[in-house]
Amino acid sequence: MEWYIYPLVVFAGMVAGVINTLAGSGSAITLGVLLFLGLPADMANGTNRVGVVALGLGSILALKREQVMPLLNKARYILWATLAGALTGAMVVVEINEAALEKVIGGLMIVLLFVILFNPKRWLQDSTQALTRPTLWHILLFFAVGFYGGFIQMGYGIFFLAVAVLLARFSLIDSNIIKIVVTFIFAIPVLGIFIWHGDVQWDLGLTLALGQAIGGWLAARYALGHPQANIWIRRLLIVMILTVIIKIFFIN
Repeated sequence: MEWYIYPLVVFAGMVAGVINTLAGSGSAITLGVLLFLGLPADMANGTNRVGVVALGLGSILALKREQVMPLLNKARYILWATLAGALTGAMVVVEINEAALEKVIGGLMIVLLFVILFNPKRWLQDSTQALTRPTLWHILLFFAVGFYGGFIQMGYGIFFLAVAVLLARFSLIDSNIIKIVVTFIFAIPVLGIFIWHGDVQWDLGLTLALGQAIGGWLAARYALGHPQANIWIRRLLIVMILTVIIKIFFIN
């Protein structure tokens, strides 16, 4: 590649890192860049996971221990259910019809958009009513979210936040913190699965990872603690959902 490709890839990774940390769907940017640079879809999917691991590490380093540990104690069921789902999704990814799945994702995004627009107060709640004793239904939903994250990653953050906020009843900020930690934990073995199958291009993957680690650190360090964070994350979610809908249904 030409030398100027590398700083552009780093910048794309930074933007995606900020978006992924605050809401989700930053992988729409990174996957798009990798496909544009000529990687086949399976290689782009695997290479993108290098950046996901780096993003998680950068974000976690910016969080304070007292922010994370109490939440993880409440959300252990989320961690285990999502981890199991992610590993399963990564192992069956090659057998899924991606074109059909895209349309399903688009439909779910439309539903989520209406939920966010017409029930704003639910997205701005605190975590006082968070579920610490989940039902089987909650565990299965987080397993499904994890499965999707292991499969393709793009849009995973939006689905995770929707389940964590609307059903598990965590605040949007707390849900984001849980998402950061859980995603980092499952991203490591998922990357291992893609490495085992030879679906990682390390040159581009590490370049993208540098940008995502920086973007994730900046967002977690300076944005998540802002008093208006819930409001701005909700607005960013709306923008990202609309972007994904347009990409799936109107841009080939």
